[in-house]
Amino acid sequence: MQGCSRYAELHCTTNFSFLQGGSHPEELVSQAASLGYAALAITDRVSLSGVVRAHAAAKEVGIHLVIGAVVEPIDAPPLVLWATNKKGYQNLCRLLTSGLLKQGCSKKSKEIDGSDVRDHDPRCLLTADEVAAHAGGLLAGLPLSQLRGSFESAVVSIRAWQDRLGKQLYGLAEVAMEGDDQECLANYARLSCQTHIPLVAAGDVRYHSRDRQPLHDALAAVRYGRTVESIQVKLLSNGERHLQDMKHVVKRFSILPGAVDRTLEIASRCTFSLDDISYEYPHAVVPSGWTPKEYLSNLAWKGARKRYDKRVPEKVAGLLEHELSLVHELGYEAYFLTVFDLVRFARRRGILCQGRGSAANSAICYCLGITSVDPARTNVLFERFVSRERQEAPDIDVDFEHHRREEVLQYIYTTYGRMRSAMTAEVICYRLRSAVRDLAKVLGFSLDRINQLAQILDVGDRAEQLPERLAQSGIDPGSESGQRLVALVNQLISFPRHLGQHVGGMVITRGDLCELVPIQPASMDGRTVIQWDKNDLDEIGILKVDCLALGMLSAIRRAFDLVEQSGGPCLTLASVPAEDSRVYGMISKADTVGVFQIESRAQRSMLPRLKPACFYDLVIEVAIVRPGPIQGDMVHPYLRRRQGKESVCYPNQAIREVLEKTLGVPLFQEQAMRLAVVAAGFTPGEADQLRRAMGAWRRTGVIQEFHQRLVDGMVSRGLSSTFAEQVFQQLKGFGEYGFPESHAASFALLVYVSAWLKFHYPAAFTAALLGSQPMGFY
Repeated sequence: MQGCSRYAELHCTTNFSFLQGGSHPEELVSQAASLGYAALAITDRVSLSGVVRAHAAAKEVGIHLVIGAVVEPIDAPPLVLWATNKKGYQNLCRLLTSGLLKQGCSKKSKEIDGSDVRDHDPRCLLTADEVAAHAGGLLAGLPLSQLRGSFESAVVSIRAWQDRLGKQLYGLAEVAMEGDDQECLANYARLSCQTHIPLVAAGDVRYHSRDRQPLHDALAAVRYGRTVESIQVKLLSNGERHLQDMKHVVKRFSILPGAVDRTLEIASRCTFSLDDISYEYPHAVVPSGWTPKEYLSNLAWKGARKRYDKRVPEKVAGLLEHELSLVHELGYEAYFLTVFDLVRFARRRGILCQGRGSAANSAICYCLGITSVDPARTNVLFERFVSRERQEAPDIDVDFEHHRREEVLQYIYTTYGRMRSAMTAEVICYRLRSAVRDLAKVLGFSLDRINQLAQILDVGDRAEQLPERLAQSGIDPGSESGQRLVALVNQLISFPRHLGQHVGGMVITRGDLCELVPIQPASMDGRTVIQWDKNDLDEIGILKVDCLALGMLSAIRRAFDLVEQSGGPCLTLASVPAEDSRVYGMISKADTVGVFQIESRAQRSMLPRLKPACFYDLVIEVAIVRPGPIQGDMVHPYLRRRQGKESVCYPNQAIREVLEKTLGVPLFQEQAMRLAVVAAGFTPGEADQLRRAMGAWRRTGVIQEFHQRLVDGMVSRGLSSTFAEQVFQQLKGFGEYGFPESHAASFALLVYVSAWLKFHYPAAFTAALLGSQPMGFY
């Protein structure tokens, strides 16, 4: 494209400036690339929440991404800041953190232009001097259109910023075909002549395409708490705040020589990329004279001897040696030791806890006391947890008693400091019901009609069902207002509305976390949260430790205490007598109200048919009553085979060893991985890559990359191509119904313990259950 490198848009707001931007970061990046822009800057208001998504999209389409943000000092006009290098990015994060932590993430209404506005962005209280103090490695753009008052006062404002920032300051010349463009541009030229501030073309972009203006208007009305009709004077006068064709940009700024070319100058100076971030996990705290490797190995073997009364099974010993070797090779000792420290803290405080998820595949975690599922009783697959090929650290989830989990979180803050630890964010997005409710209000629908529609909408409804639901509530979906509502709802679904807190993901760093990502106060006192969610952390390669709250652990802890206080034994999760046939008899009769995970109607309907008789039956019970296995038609084949109504045939002994315990039906992700290893010759790490692809099979081509290799591997090992294709189709469906065996095993232990307490100590269990409310299915 001729002239395709002649412009970079440097002032662009995404929908992560909550209720102020009309497009996703990915949409803006894609549109900028298709228009041939040389670069695009993402500059949300006091936020870097959308930059990771933009970064991933920019790498995919091959456009240079400039990372920045808009700040609004309390004593000076706002600035657009751009990070030129890593130091500049760190300063930007520190600056935002400093302002955000001053008065918290207030969402109270504030007055703007005489109207109450519900502010969904965090408050960031900064002064011009604080901005200047963090200006190293940054460039700044002063939006000249936002300078209020006379020409003379504008000159004063510019010079005040020049005194602080010098040659780092540019003037953003922004117009949007509002009838006075030429007059505004001429005024900008006069300001530049008077102050010598270099002028830069910019668009103050709010959405990627003109057709998003109605949605942007509706979001503004949501922000003001008014109808669109009543705030017309406050809305943008036209739809020109979108990414423009470069010919229009060049023509628009033709009277300001160099303004367009200067965008390229700034973009070329901004060489920073999120790929430059280097995350470092905190150093392990080890006794003097020990290395992390030696200390972890010592703790693991010491724990193994304690777990197995000094007689460590050969299988477990082999697993420990293999895992410790791989952990050392990948340098993850500090991570395991950190989680061990949290669990040790909880135990010393008398807080019941248990690791779950893929960590239950680890013999190290069991021997350290992090998990309670005995690897001698299950077939663990460590590469489901830690993989050489995956080149990313493990993710250990630890459940704590729900009413005492906060003690663990505060221990992390105390141990690592508030500048080195914070909670992961959760991006709260619009779903169908919330989108309909907010948009119907601002479009002027009556409150009773909105409430009626909200009651009709079901949680499982999809956007395409909205016209039908409108008709049921008495709104004509073919009317102008009905069509407008449907169109806007379809655009708004999945838009971020505000940042919340992850259920328990904590990020801990060796250096200052506030140099990686801004930190802001959470809505709960005593907590802080970063501006990135778990998907952002995965993209950048940052570890989190999941400290989760589980009500059943609180109930079990109370029950253990009540049993001991009444003269019974001192119990732990690991010491509850295993494989009690009377407990399984109670479970098989579906007498499980109050029992963890298996008290729902669906579970109690399944129990008399499955008739669990051992621990592994509970593992299957936890996993099989899920939407995925039911939709994948896995339930009935398993039950028929379990009841002897259908025979099971295995192509060879290796496959029998993988599928025999689930009667030839692959119920778990680990089985899919083992099938790839024994039937197609995959390495364990390659099998983990297959597992990840299975979870993303809806993305075109992801699972297909493994198709031929899987089929060829099976055929070369003597299996028929028909069987190979059948296995591939089963694995492909795991994106719909696959469930980790390790996760099910961790939950199954709590199923058994709670059922054991219900059977042997019903009074203590009932009292503990009532004392731990709210919790459970009912």
